[in-house]
Amino acid sequence: MAEQFSLGGIPLPRRRPMCRNFRADPLPEGLVTELLDRARRAPSAGNTQAVEFWVVSQPERYWSLTLTPERRTGFAWPGLLAAPVLVVVLTEPDRYVRRYGEPDKFRTGLGESAEADELRTGLGESAEAWPVPYWWVDAGMAVHNLLLDASALGWGSCFFGAFHHEAALVAGLGIPEDRRVVGTVALGYPADDRAGPSASRPRRPLHEVVHIVE
Repeated sequence: MAEQFSLGGIPLPRRRPMCRNFRADPLPEGLVTELLDRARRAPSAGNTQAVEFWVVSQPERYWSLTLTPERRTGFAWPGLLAAPVLVVVLTEPDRYVRRYGEPDKFRTGLGESAEADELRTGLGESAEAWPVPYWWVDAGMAVHNLLLDASALGWGSCFFGAFHHEAALVAGLGIPEDRRVVGTVALGYPADDRAGPSASRPRRPLHEVVHIVE
């Protein structure tokens, strides 16, 4: 559950912990889809909407691809394996390239002049043309929507990366090869949990984080 604080009388979450220990109880039918409908409404560059969710309702299928029996023996978070739903978050980089090659993103209003060439971003030419790959940025915003909404319902949630298991997930779950795996969100009812080692790190002082430009 997210910790709350009040800002101008409006309750806002101050902290939303990752849950790594779940009960195996199933989640209400249809509610996961509703949360994903809200998650997909996060901002996206050019309203590209390239985030997709692969919902794995039989988690053993997922774990059989990423966690061998040998590794499970010493796995630090066995309660994570009890989560009844795993959501694999995907993004499609090429969709951004196509979107930024469309007329409303290409037109400058200056015709074919030298000034027009200067103003064109080139983002519609290739994924490599993007100084910041916004497919990762937008996917992160969608994931955060999902995590916050799950906490608001009293669910536990945990985002974790695929790392070197991406190819295995693509092949084993039938994911299109032009998608990239951003990571996975485990969803379920939380059981007694312990914080991960990173949770004990103190927050940076606010003055180191917030810089006022005048």
